Amino acid sequence: MSEVSIALDQNQIRRCEKLIRPYVRRTPVIEIDGADAGVTSGRLSLKLELLQHSGSFKARGAFANLLLREVPTAGVVAASGGNHGAAVAYAAMTLRVPAKIFVPSVSSPAKIARIREYGADLVIKGDRYADALAASQAWVQESGAMPVHAFDQYETMLGQATIGQELTEQSPDIDTLLVSVGGGGLIAGIAAWYAGAVKVIGVEPFAAPTLTKALAAGRPVDAEAGGLAADSLAPQRVGEKVFPIAKSYVRSTVLVTDEAIRQAQDILWRTLRVVAEPGGAAAFSALTSGAYKPQTGERIGVIVSGGNTTAVNFDQ
Repeated sequence: MSEVSIALDQNQIRRCEKLIRPYVRRTPVIEIDGADAGVTSGRLSLKLELLQHSGSFKARGAFANLLLREVPTAGVVAASGGNHGAAVAYAAMTLRVPAKIFVPSVSSPAKIARIREYGADLVIKGDRYADALAASQAWVQESGAMPVHAFDQYETMLGQATIGQELTEQSPDIDTLLVSVGGGGLIAGIAAWYAGAVKVIGVEPFAAPTLTKALAAGRPVDAEAGGLAADSLAPQRVGEKVFPIAKSYVRSTVLVTDEAIRQAQDILWRTLRVVAEPGGAAAFSALTSGAYKPQTGERIGVIVSGGNTTAVNFDQ
């Protein structure tokens, strides 16, 4: 399938879902009373993508790339804060394809360990995602490997969009969906699936407001790239292919503090015994911190996007 033939509409997303279905999990949705999490809204629907293969939603986009594109004998290469690299490594291991993964030094030990566990050739390069991306691009030129972009690739977005398809079947009555944003592949894919049928809200750290700054500027621009969730939500700027989709279908964004993210991790643990990484808890933190205030009767969905962390004992 050539890139120019790909559209992020429901028909294409359904075709992608059928293709990747043998390789990805249909992750569960758990419904909780908002009061359990200290939220005034009634019922909350949490889509637990941290239970996906490789520990995050990224496995969907990874398999979509490897199954929709022609993989050369040199294999694949990816740059990642960690989760995308683990997902590409897992997909490559499953499909018996060589993989080389570049990550920055901010990548968490848990994510680095997962990439190595899946047998990929791991290279730690630079301090931020942009450094790892540049190194991966150089490797493409040297080796002829196929690049699998973490967010700014139509196949990547198609894979992530299958979450929206599942959630429509599992929680058809949600009014609003909170989605964390890094480079924007997750929110663009999901928003393309819903195409305005639900209110999609992006949640970003104050320390990495990529989509917020892009929407204000009318185009992708450089943003701060730090904070607690820097290994998953700080790619410097939102994707060029991502932005038009987000501009069309994402209602708005809200910003959260690192402390709010920490508190959301703690609440998920205490309430559900769910261990989310900082980026995975960011969308939930918009509710628990009051950054997003639901209207009376508004039915909220939240993507809990990843769980690759070693910080499991939140009680201490």
